[in-house]
Amino acid sequence: MGRYNRSTTRAQARSIIATDSVPSGWTHEGAPGYERTPESELFLLAVTHMGDGSFYESAPQRDQRFRDLVHKVAKAGPEWMAGFIPWLRLEANMRTASVVAAAETAKALLDAQKPGGRPVVASALQRADEPGELLAYWHSRYGRTLPKPVKRGIADAAARLYDEYALLKYDTASHGYRFADIIDLTHPSPAAPWQGDLFEHALDRRHGRGADIPGSLPMISANAELRARAAADPRALLDPRALKSAGMTWEDVLSLAGDSLPKKELWTALIPSMGIFALVRNLRNFDEAGLPDEIAAQVAEKLTSPEVIARSRMFPFRFLAAYRAAPSLRWAYPLEQALSLSLANVPMLPGRTLILVDRSGSMFDKVSAKSGLNRADTAALFGTALAVRSEHADLAEFGTTSGLIKFSATESMLKVIGRFSNRGGTNTADAVRHNLRPKFHNRVVILTDEQAWAGHRGASPLDCIPPDIPAYTWNLAGYRYGHGPSGGENRHTFGGLSDASFRVIPALEAGRDVKWGELWKSAMTGSR
Repeated sequence: MGRYNRSTTRAQARSIIATDSVPSGWTHEGAPGYERTPESELFLLAVTHMGDGSFYESAPQRDQRFRDLVHKVAKAGPEWMAGFIPWLRLEANMRTASVVAAAETAKALLDAQKPGGRPVVASALQRADEPGELLAYWHSRYGRTLPKPVKRGIADAAARLYDEYALLKYDTASHGYRFADIIDLTHPSPAAPWQGDLFEHALDRRHGRGADIPGSLPMISANAELRARAAADPRALLDPRALKSAGMTWEDVLSLAGDSLPKKELWTALIPSMGIFALVRNLRNFDEAGLPDEIAAQVAEKLTSPEVIARSRMFPFRFLAAYRAAPSLRWAYPLEQALSLSLANVPMLPGRTLILVDRSGSMFDKVSAKSGLNRADTAALFGTALAVRSEHADLAEFGTTSGLIKFSATESMLKVIGRFSNRGGTNTADAVRHNLRPKFHNRVVILTDEQAWAGHRGASPLDCIPPDIPAYTWNLAGYRYGHGPSGGENRHTFGGLSDASFRVIPALEAGRDVKWGELWKSAMTGSR
């Protein structure tokens, strides 16, 4: 029999995160580090960086590394950035990283005297407060001068995003750059007569030129009328239909009502028009207000709706954070359902999978200052989701030592996640050696920040895995060097804070290359 033409031979697939084939640096813990291509390093940093520092890097260090990578990649491959930035915003759902990447790409293209800044800027801005965010970032970095590509990209986004509800929700005194400032500086072209009236009204109220509201803006008129009524009688705020037609946010209503109305009645009026993110954020407040079960059932209905969860694009870890913060057990089942729905892209893997979850000290820094959740818990969440959806799986946590986590495919993921602990150091190689059974395991998945301890005689932790067994590293921190090679030969790295990238596993095992264009295509069609 020949050496290669065997029934077990499979095509070798290539993946999007590529590294050197041999170590060229060191992890932060002194192990041999594999340097990634600039695009690969940028990708992993962008999908894990929410503007805060990490265990091994301060926020300014991470920010500067991010900017340097954007400039390097944008100058070498502007088409790559033009596809990556909308994917980052729409598919990976990274808001701040998208805004910064778009601004810095526009600057890099200007410096290189290349076109393309305008569509890149516009593609990153997908919520009505983001034109102001990008403008503020640009002015803080590069001064008051606003180049034409940046100006026109912001104007394109403003014309697409500014409507009555956006004005009421986002055009507030807490923002340094108001809608009127964007309109004054970028001169967006109204998409319809009503939007021209909206622009004029935004300018008038910003510059104190009168309070008349055009008849083409019924929501803003209703908002003003409701505020006037509430000033005379706060109970006007208890009409759910009036709140919705007036575009009232829950923050506005609570501020206007103050202590004049019972919180239970206010929440009862507000809940029908609240979005899923606001509902999840306020579960504790609902309980403290004594919200009755029949109203809580309305919240639970939204939490268990596949359409609502898919449309929300919330990161799965936010449901875990809400579960831990909510005092009442009545939210446990709805949050479990919401968590499961938010992990819809985690595939059903055939055969037997070894899943190793990094619970070392460096993983316990927060994903972001506001999230209340750390990378260790995010890794446990994704690892558990993969385990319960696999045909057969061994789930283990590791640090200085490792240990199996007991679970059942029918039990609550939230309960399984509660069994994880803090394991100290990052002895990845030892965890692989102690838990891998080459005759039984079809693949290995390691969820980690890749900052492994110095391996046995300087080897990569992946060297403990036979070459014919695929090893997938799920990166949750985006540091410069990886703990092993990636890009082919059964060694692949991917990452992020959502479930989206898990879809690459079946593709790679089918012998199909995973390319950037496939990720972009899913973003352009609006799929999650």
